[in-house]
Amino acid sequence: MGQREVFEFLKKHPKNWWTSKMISNEMVASVGSVTTTLNKLRKRKEVQFKMSKERTNQYLYRYKQ
Repeated sequence: MGQREVFEFLKKHPKNWWTSKMISNEMVASVGSVTTTLNKLRKRKEVQFKMSKERTNQYLYRYKQ
């Protein structure tokens, strides 16, 4: 599981906001791997992100359109 797979997953669902845990469950991958990958994609500005209103210290991600 790498950046390409996470990026392609988000690209297939461009309207939805996802947590790293939700993505890891859908992709059957570890939360740590997905979180690390999302951080790298975020730094490269390839995904949109925002803080969750429901939980503190939780980010939501989606494909950058």
